[in-house]
Amino acid sequence: MTHPVGTTSPSASPFGYWTPAGHGPLPDSPAEFRAAIGELRQPVAVVQTDRGYAVAQGGFLAFTPPHSWAFPVAAHLAPLSPNQLGDPAFLRDHGLRYPYMTGAMANGIGSAEIAEAMSLAGMLGSFGAAGLSLDRIGQAVDRLKANLGTSPFAVNLIHSPNEPAHEMATAELLLAKGVRLVEASAYLDLTPAIVRYRAAGFKESGPANRVIAKISRVEVATKFLSPPPEKMLRELVAAGHITQQEATFAARYPVADDITAEADSGGHTDNRPAITLLPTIIALRDRLQRQFQYARPPRVGLAGGIATPSSVAGAFAMGAAFVVTGSINQACVESGSSDAVRKMLAEAGQADVTMAPAADMFEMGVKVQVLKRGTMFPMRAAKLFELYRAYPSWEAIPEAERVQVEKTLLRTPFNDIWEQTKAFFLRRDPTQLPKAEADPKHRMALVFRWYLGLSSRWANAGETGRQLDYQVWCGPAMGAFNEWVKGSSLEPHANRKVVGVARNLLYGACVVLRRQSLRQCGVHLPDDCFPTGPLSTDELMRWVS
Repeated sequence: MTHPVGTTSPSASPFGYWTPAGHGPLPDSPAEFRAAIGELRQPVAVVQTDRGYAVAQGGFLAFTPPHSWAFPVAAHLAPLSPNQLGDPAFLRDHGLRYPYMTGAMANGIGSAEIAEAMSLAGMLGSFGAAGLSLDRIGQAVDRLKANLGTSPFAVNLIHSPNEPAHEMATAELLLAKGVRLVEASAYLDLTPAIVRYRAAGFKESGPANRVIAKISRVEVATKFLSPPPEKMLRELVAAGHITQQEATFAARYPVADDITAEADSGGHTDNRPAITLLPTIIALRDRLQRQFQYARPPRVGLAGGIATPSSVAGAFAMGAAFVVTGSINQACVESGSSDAVRKMLAEAGQADVTMAPAADMFEMGVKVQVLKRGTMFPMRAAKLFELYRAYPSWEAIPEAERVQVEKTLLRTPFNDIWEQTKAFFLRRDPTQLPKAEADPKHRMALVFRWYLGLSSRWANAGETGRQLDYQVWCGPAMGAFNEWVKGSSLEPHANRKVVGVARNLLYGACVVLRRQSLRQCGVHLPDDCFPTGPLSTDELMRWVS
């Protein structure tokens, strides 16, 4: 029989002593250790025998040796279920079983299907409303409310500095539809739209509407962890958007109930390292909690790079109240992306990502993280931004450059694209048109944004002939996930479902944390003593159902 070759720290002393209930050899093979440690709802005692480590099953534990043949207990693991991870207040307030959320990916990539599947599995899903028309958002909300009833879901409300009217209209739509939870993302500052949503319906007992704010900067986190600005509340009252009573009650609470510290993620990101960002935001939360003395302290979760059991376990070990996944969900069958994109993502490595100009904040030079393998979008988008920055108008660009852009990117004369763009903004935000007519540089920016905006839609639709222009939001988490699932049932993209992925990550995180607990007791076991790869659906149902 093969025995684990474990080692004990020289300073380790027994936790207690164990007496077996019967006779016979003690379980001590790697397979028996794997089975015991993988039984998350059962305690595990590791004892020291003259043959090495063994698993204690049944029998009796005592703090002092009852007799000479009792075995020293080297380590003891309490049961650890995935619903014990994170902050129980987060679970209670949002009506969840597990502290796990799928973040919104724009243009409906974070689909209604994802939000429904997550909700029905006791987790939280956020619908990716950013970039969609009000009609599309309304249809998705109607579907979610009809299919989920009182089960939880969130809808994304994204900062739109170039389209403030659309941002406010989205907030008004969500209020009218009775959406009680939004995931606020990409905010550079508080806006009337997000504060209006938060303050509407506020009562003395607390908010009617909850906010989970995704941030990556201390200055933005500070605004969401503080009460709404008095001036903005006064202006909303004066405009008739909220009542004076709602403003008074809202001023006693932070703008956000929860903060997601967004590290190196797909889409909008500041590429922050999670290992420094999360402790920084938690420390900021603690400082502001001491200042404002909220009755319900805001919670802090982590997003960006969450793709393996180790990253999930690391997030909770650092104090995260919940975790949020993004890129890995786009590769799942329920996402609003195309099968062609899911295949591209399933083949991506950790280094196959880069930064490219963002469609919604193009003029500001803001960038998003995208997939670079299999597409030329990052290079082509960067070229458009170079031209925008260098020239005052389309006509001022050298003719050779204009011909190349029309031939390769627009595939249509610039003026024809401008007519399409005018028709779009006539429906979406008519205030853009007078400015574009008066300012040729702004007109050029809107046409360039036509390409940037459609590139993600071409990817979502799997548009034939536009594969090299696909814009696929993706972070390095995708490569880490692909490496972890190699050789398992989750390697083919057709087998990836959001709930199965989530359950595997939560289960695996518990195993990682159990292994770390053994190490902290001075017990070091070989790798083959622990479950490592993804489990099948049937196996998962035993532990994360």
